[in-house]
Amino acid sequence: MRFLNTFRGRLLLILAFLLVVTLGVQYYLNYLNEDENNDLREKQEASVTDGLRLGTSSVTSDYRIQELLAQGQARLSQEDEIRIKDILIIDNELRVTDSYKDTYLPVQNDDGTVIYKYLPDLTDLPPLMQPELLGDDAKNFPNADEDASSSDDEAHVLPVETSRGRWYVMVILHNDPRAAAFRAAKPLVFTLGILLVSTLITFYLVWRFTRPISNLSVAAREVAKGNLSVRVPESQRTDEMGQLAKQFNEMTSELEKKSELEAKLQQAEKSAVVGRLGSAIAHEIRNPLNYINLTLDHLRSKFKPAEADKAAAFEKLTSQLKAEVARINQQISDFLNYSRPANANLRPVDPRKVVEDSLRIVEAEAEEKHIKIGLVEQEDVTEIMADPEFLRSVFNNLFINAVQSMESKGGNLNVKISPDDGFVRFDISDTGYGISQENIPKIFEPYFSTKETGTGLGLAIVYKIVEIHHGTIDVNSREGSGTSFTIKLPKAEN
Repeated sequence: MRFLNTFRGRLLLILAFLLVVTLGVQYYLNYLNEDENNDLREKQEASVTDGLRLGTSSVTSDYRIQELLAQGQARLSQEDEIRIKDILIIDNELRVTDSYKDTYLPVQNDDGTVIYKYLPDLTDLPPLMQPELLGDDAKNFPNADEDASSSDDEAHVLPVETSRGRWYVMVILHNDPRAAAFRAAKPLVFTLGILLVSTLITFYLVWRFTRPISNLSVAAREVAKGNLSVRVPESQRTDEMGQLAKQFNEMTSELEKKSELEAKLQQAEKSAVVGRLGSAIAHEIRNPLNYINLTLDHLRSKFKPAEADKAAAFEKLTSQLKAEVARINQQISDFLNYSRPANANLRPVDPRKVVEDSLRIVEAEAEEKHIKIGLVEQEDVTEIMADPEFLRSVFNNLFINAVQSMESKGGNLNVKISPDDGFVRFDISDTGYGISQENIPKIFEPYFSTKETGTGLGLAIVYKIVEIHHGTIDVNSREGSGTSFTIKLPKAEN
């Protein structure tokens, strides 16, 4: 039974079935053909017998064949009339004395003499069947040596001994060539039909066998191109091809998992290396930055010019220097936050309080740039499980990016907090210059930035922190019309 579940077993079983059916149909057709031939021979023999009987009656009486039929002393069946082409009566002098048709009848001249047709002169007679039965008399028949296959008709002769010597009755049968051709072609037609059915079944089997191979070939090319998510759709089959497809799918699945693990491992190794390197660099950079920052404070307090115009210029320059130092320090902090492992201290947190704390950081800059800030909280908003410091980093980055996107023309920064089926939803939208469609898939990648002075780590940190909190973040933006972020964070358990 296990062998029958294989493709080879099924194929052999189907081929054996086709062979048995073909042989059985051929045997049945041969049986029918032989039966038809026997029936035809019986009808021919019956016609020959009826013709010879009618001819013998004409020989032994004073009446011609047509007179016997007209008087009802003899009769032919409807089939005999169709099959018997002629009946010739030949006397002992080889003259045709009587005929069923008018073709060979004697002709009487005006002077009363009778002109007979002689047997040796009749060259249009069909082949004589079994001339060996006539013995030496066969030499008198011009059709004795003709090939039976050269004509559709055939002639049968019966010698009749009379008081006037040996006479002959010749019956000429007509065989329909179309019927004979049909009988000969019928087995061929059935054979071709069986061959056609067998060919169609073979084509189906070949197609069914090669289809999974073709699918495997296509899938192998996709795997070679690096697409490890491809699967072969023939894995439900129980034969060898189904097992091969199933094993191929298992292989690609394992390769896909391995590829994902390798990518995560590479990212982890990269982050670890970058983290170690970043920590060392940050330490070496932050020490001079702290000294520069302290020196600037000392200069602003001890060496501020007395003149008002010089004091204003001095204050402006030192403020710009402190701002640049702060920017460099913030970039170092972003770099360290992204590269070092994150250990979040999750606890119930009021979502509105975290948002308000982050908004205070940008309020002054937003007012200076004519940006209106709106905060809306719906009813039934519960606490969330979060680390407040991590969340402030998320909202700080989003609010700072929003304000910077509207610094040239002003606009609106709107924040909406609402419950959402086990989550708390934060909708943060601005009316800034937006993000192009080709850049949207890249904004959460580390080190990708559209700003000339950006590190490209702000949104990467946001994405990483949201992931740590088991939440989701989506972005919707259209260039020139603003950007909106949607963050969903799990509610705190009661």
